[in-house]
Amino acid sequence: MSTFVTLSTGQKMPVVGLGTWKSAPGQVKQAVLAALDCGYRHIDCAAAYSNEREVGEALALRVGPGRALQREEVFVTSKLWNTKHEPEDVEEACRTSLAHLGLTYLDLYLMHWPMAFEPGKELMPRREDGSICYSDTHYRHTWAAMEGLLDKGLVKAIGLSNFNARQTDDIIGMARHKPVVNQVECHPYLSQAALLSHCRSVAVCVTAYSPLGSGDRPWASPDEPSLLEDPRLGAIAQRYHKTLAQVVLRIQQNLEVFDFSLTEHDMKLIDSFNRSERFIVPSVERDGKKVWRDAGHLHFPFHDSY
Repeated sequence: MSTFVTLSTGQKMPVVGLGTWKSAPGQVKQAVLAALDCGYRHIDCAAAYSNEREVGEALALRVGPGRALQREEVFVTSKLWNTKHEPEDVEEACRTSLAHLGLTYLDLYLMHWPMAFEPGKELMPRREDGSICYSDTHYRHTWAAMEGLLDKGLVKAIGLSNFNARQTDDIIGMARHKPVVNQVECHPYLSQAALLSHCRSVAVCVTAYSPLGSGDRPWASPDEPSLLEDPRLGAIAQRYHKTLAQVVLRIQQNLEVFDFSLTEHDMKLIDSFNRSERFIVPSVERDGKKVWRDAGHLHFPFHDSY
């Protein structure tokens, strides 16, 4: 797989990466091994996925001296979780991910969300009523601590995830090391055209997560639309003798996306499917109504239109 995007640091990031969210214990190791063996060179991890040790076991079998791949051939991303936003917690969090992954550096380290949670060992610190315990630590202070990771050589680049355009600009305005990536939910039902355009204008690469709509997300409800069952996308896929998933990715199955191109007409047609509908925002039921769990957080990113 030789298709890359060049980041503002000059690094080449493989266009297609293997995401490890929702990969169950006992399965993620095999998934990473299979991915590396069939040509994936970008593995996307996060402390919050609670499976970095197992990802590390797979990397140890394939990457490094005497293995099939050299370290510089594989691009590894991880993310700083919300409970580690206090500046004094950032380096330890990064070093923990490195230890679990068995690496001496990360190619890219992202702030998973702009929202800080109360520090501690619990991934989701909760009150007795089940609500999340937030912290008002500003993401700018967290970013300044992340810049120190770059200075120490623990990471090659730093970036953002789930930041809106205003928050991205906020970081750029104070950064010594500018963010190279903003990883956000992006698929035909949420095309993110305005955010894409904005990030492009400030040299921040947008990475799409859950490009297939993540139908197995924990808070999905049965009445929500399924991207992979959309007959309009199915018709386009049939025309190219590809799977619907390959058409959505536009670009073994996910890697077989470089041998065809969609016409401009098809791209416009897919763009017209946009519903501005977010799937990957944790939701809860309050007073019989489904609402975004963290909408009350000071730095919740999705009150802005993009």
